[in-house]
Amino acid sequence: MSLPKGKVLTVRELKKVYAGKTPCTAVDAISFDLAEGEILGFLGPNGSGKTTTIQMLLGTLALSSGSIRYFGKEFPLHRSEILQHVSFASTYTSLPWLLTLQENLEVFGAFYGLPRKECEKRFDPLLERFGILEKKKQRVASLSAGQITRLMLVKAFFVQPKIVLLDEPTASLDPDVAKDICAFLLEQRKKTGLSILFCSHRMDEVMEVCDRAIFLKSGKIIADDLPSKLAKSVSAYSVRLSVVDGMKRTLSIIQNMGVVHTEDNRILEILMDEEKIPPFLKALNQADVTYTSIKIEEPSLEEFFLQIAKKKL
Repeated sequence: MSLPKGKVLTVRELKKVYAGKTPCTAVDAISFDLAEGEILGFLGPNGSGKTTTIQMLLGTLALSSGSIRYFGKEFPLHRSEILQHVSFASTYTSLPWLLTLQENLEVFGAFYGLPRKECEKRFDPLLERFGILEKKKQRVASLSAGQITRLMLVKAFFVQPKIVLLDEPTASLDPDVAKDICAFLLEQRKKTGLSILFCSHRMDEVMEVCDRAIFLKSGKIIADDLPSKLAKSVSAYSVRLSVVDGMKRTLSIIQNMGVVHTEDNRILEILMDEEKIPPFLKALNQADVTYTSIKIEEPSLEEFFLQIAKKKL
């Protein structure tokens, strides 16, 4: 299939309603696009509709209304053709435990029309990349939770997809391994130009790998922007320093700038917009204020996430 430039996934007014005495709307008429080569953060608190959306994008759950188009083609009409270019990995799914790693990957590769020899040629380098090549002949049941997560990523990438849907791919991994996974995603995007829909509760990962982030709550999209812009929308930069001499002069400068601050035993934390930081430091210098241990922190996407989670729609 010839893949066009531009948008590789287009979702319009996607809705999922579970029937019952009291119908439950899990996904409420959401619309978004995924561009070629883009890593899109798909975020939100538990129950916000992320997993339900992914299941509809994979065709494992029927949509109630709306449309899904991959590569400019209607998903329901070209499902088999489209899914040859789409893969999925999640911490919350499992593989047949009695099969070996190799057997699992060969079975999965067969779904994509790959011969056994071609499968092994592709997945061996990835198994080595994730440190589980020596376990290739072992059953999945012998793996730790973190190793299973890495195997799921091998499964998702060795078929060389154009789009990868990732649901919490680092949830069960140690921080150092999770960081390596993020580096791997960026490597793959640079190498192949693939597009990734990336669900995560780790906001530091989102800031590191995502070009754009969508936030869902109660099935609705409530924010869609660059991660850095979303972070700045709810909080300012934090300037923290210890004042050795000139506390009164420093407090006077803070008051004149009209910024919020807290004070604890000569340690000040001042919240201000980025453009105010240079004038503030210049004013301290002109006022002969002596300070140490200065630390400047950018606004946190974590803070944005927490505020979104608390916000009532």
